[in-house]
Amino acid sequence: MSRERILKRIQRNRPPAVALPDVPAFAPPSGARRARFIAAVEEAAGAVVPLEGDVGAWVQRACPDARGVAARLDEAVPGAWRPGPDTPPEALAGLDLFLCKGTLGVAENGAVWVGEAAAGRRAALFLPEHVVLVLPCTALVDTMHEAYRRLDVRAAGFGVFIAGPSKTADIAQALVIGAHGPRRLTVLLR
Repeated sequence: MSRERILKRIQRNRPPAVALPDVPAFAPPSGARRARFIAAVEEAAGAVVPLEGDVGAWVQRACPDARGVAARLDEAVPGAWRPGPDTPPEALAGLDLFLCKGTLGVAENGAVWVGEAAAGRRAALFLPEHVVLVLPCTALVDTMHEAYRRLDVRAAGFGVFIAGPSKTADIAQALVIGAHGPRRLTVLLR
């Protein structure tokens, strides 16, 4: 049977589209959203730093020995270059530090949504040793349900929830941080 005939048969026998079910709104857990978010990020082996000054000053203080620094922020980060969508992934592999904006943070699990436009290049979130996400306190939500109600994931093209640095426990059931990506994740919370 030809490929075209098979595809036409599949198209003819395709089930009708079904609307997604309504997801009930869950009551947020008790406690301050900001405190729950910080606790969840820390539980996932990440760090949250309250930031009142500028990001560049924080980088100079917290990461003075960073060799390769890239940033996708509106404010200046001394010594950083700006990767774009055409940046080859190998240029990002040697970075010590990558900084970009997060869109929203989820208090229930410490996850931060980062869209492709904010990262510039998908690989920028996975290849550097240390990823820093800058997030305003006003961008915190209580639950993943609330996060998905606010996000238009189809418009982003690509996006990812980041919850802590890379980790795995596949090998001998021992937790390894930074096994398949960044060794550290810091959220600069404004």
